[in-house]
Amino acid sequence: MARTPGGTLSAFTLLSTPDEPTITSVTTSIGSATVAFTAPTDVGDAAVSSYVVTAVDESSGASTGATGSASPITVTPPAGGTFKIRMQALNAYGPGRLTEYDTGNLIYGGVQLWTWGSNEHGQLGTGTVVSRSSPVQIGALTNWYEVAAGREHTASVKTDGTMWTWGKNDRGQLGDGTAVNRSSPVQIGALTNWYEVAAGEYHTASVKTDGTMWAWGNNFSGPIGDGTVISRSSPVQIGALTDWSKVSARKDSTAAIKSNGTLWTWGLNSSGELGDNTRVNKSSPVQIGALTNWYQVAAGGEHMASVKTDGTLWAWGVNSSGQLGNNTTIRRSSPVQVGALATWSQVSAGSGFTASIKTDGTMWTWGNNVNGQLGDGTVISRSSPVQIGALTNWSQVSAGSGFTASIKTDGTMWTWGSNANGQLGDGTAVNRSSPVQIGALTNWYEVAAGIGGHTVALYGVV
Repeated sequence: MARTPGGTLSAFTLLSTPDEPTITSVTTSIGSATVAFTAPTDVGDAAVSSYVVTAVDESSGASTGATGSASPITVTPPAGGTFKIRMQALNAYGPGRLTEYDTGNLIYGGVQLWTWGSNEHGQLGTGTVVSRSSPVQIGALTNWYEVAAGREHTASVKTDGTMWTWGKNDRGQLGDGTAVNRSSPVQIGALTNWYEVAAGEYHTASVKTDGTMWAWGNNFSGPIGDGTVISRSSPVQIGALTDWSKVSARKDSTAAIKSNGTLWTWGLNSSGELGDNTRVNKSSPVQIGALTNWYQVAAGGEHMASVKTDGTLWAWGVNSSGQLGNNTTIRRSSPVQVGALATWSQVSAGSGFTASIKTDGTMWTWGNNVNGQLGDGTVISRSSPVQIGALTNWSQVSAGSGFTASIKTDGTMWTWGSNANGQLGDGTAVNRSSPVQIGALTNWYEVAAGIGGHTVALYGVV
């Protein structure tokens, strides 16, 4: 999914009208604001030597500045809140008069990392092993970009391309070359080209910006994909190809899509969850069919689901609770279409159930529902998709182990299902069979529901 909060603002209210630079647009991205402007027509008797751009937080008064000789100039604004952009032109006589523009909007200031739920191995990253039933921020940094929650470990990529992991590490799943648990984020190597990360039960996989695939951790069933069953405590490259695009990991299997739209899986296959029409484990990636229109894939407990570019939804693997959504409980070792609709947008596979969002923003779930993880107000399992309420503003969903977390288009966070470890984040340990809002914040934009009862989310200060 795209994770680039912010945008381009081009309508401004001029608060003063000197012969100074005229701001034409402010383009925001993670942790920055790029100011484009036209040069002043009159700055006195001397030529302009440089321009100063200042971002001023309206509530705290904090400010940051940047200097440049031409348009555009990028400034790192104070984290959070509404801020104004101010400019001055400098010449031989010093700074010109202040030009202030009111952007009229909240401008993106960064991304915070928040966690809650079970923490016996430090998977929340709080520096403790104390579980939390409400969201807690991890540090004060605002440069988090991608996050993944495994069984009892967590992995995340920052905007600078560095990889960080924490939690349980008995199988080397943190990738730091040790088997020592970590209760705070630890950087994996010194590289700055990590892009996408996925956390399985005891292993982790990641795609770099150069299109290479890397994995580490438990490898008993081959989920690392390096052609062996040898566990790794440091990242190892999977083959030499540079065309990997997306990756998903859950339990002891891994699935990925290449840039050409082909689907590949590897690891545990006892229930046909790899989808290659066998039940034989694979220690190297194997292509599923010959199609090149796979768009998104989600690895679940012992099943997988995937959306194609044509909007159709497909699933395979164990089906004892109806998690394949094809109105049966029959296991499938090859992809089977879920209904005939071509309106699916994204899918997430949990432990024994599946959740998906359609292009119209509606939420649908199916499979095991003993803890209310389907969110339909019951604890009745379903073998076909059932709509959750009538709302059409669901944006992202993540299915964990017995619970679900989702974000709406208005940036609010909602969870439901099992809550024994506080993984719902509502301050209780009470299961919920219908979605419950977590707090009142409206800037959540990515959430990951773990296999072992913890949740990790990114909050954009916009």
